[in-house]
Amino acid sequence: MILIREKLSIKFFLFLLAAFLLIHVPFIGNYIRVINTLIHESGHAFIALLGGDVEMITLLMNSEGATYISSSTWIGSFFTSLAGYTFASFAAFVSFLMIGRKKQILLIDILLGFILINLIFWVRNPYGIFWLCSFAGGFLLLLIKGTQSFRDHLLLMIASILLVDSVQSAFEIFYLSVTHPQYAGDATNLARLTVIPAPVWGSIFLLQALWFCYYGLKRGYYKLGFNDKAGPLSG
Repeated sequence: MILIREKLSIKFFLFLLAAFLLIHVPFIGNYIRVINTLIHESGHAFIALLGGDVEMITLLMNSEGATYISSSTWIGSFFTSLAGYTFASFAAFVSFLMIGRKKQILLIDILLGFILINLIFWVRNPYGIFWLCSFAGGFLLLLIKGTQSFRDHLLLMIASILLVDSVQSAFEIFYLSVTHPQYAGDATNLARLTVIPAPVWGSIFLLQALWFCYYGLKRGYYKLGFNDKAGPLSG
């Protein structure tokens, strides 16, 4: 039992390492990272809908994105700017939570739901449309042709990518907020809306990402089959 647990533990952390390496592979890494960008920008959009309108979302080849909104209130702009990194980190955690509770089908539905909503209502730039269609098509093909074990491994890899990239993205915005606070994206926007400087907001984004990462890893290690009982990766 101890040997099995050690092997599963190694497999779990190999998934995280593989996710980290994949997002740094030229071209392929940027393509993969757009899944986190999609969640990030959707977070902006969902909050913006509470007090404004979403005009368009762009998903770019370099893995960056932008959400164009119209909001007439200060509080709407504030929470919309705050939502992106927080929503991405929360989504990574929830992905591990759902896999741990064996809700893989529901997770698939949610991921495809994000893609469908963006394709119908928000994303209009050519690369964004290409990414949504190609990712959804490839994702569905792999799920249909693959075994249940393959499906579980694929979803764990996607969850690992979301987790790793949410932390990396938060670190990047933190670094920019310190070195170039006028070009730090959401941290810069929040600094303009408040009297709190960009580095503080960058620190908040990084801390919340690390917090969700910790609990995501904890959930993954103890709930994804990395114990003495059988789990989704025990095949």
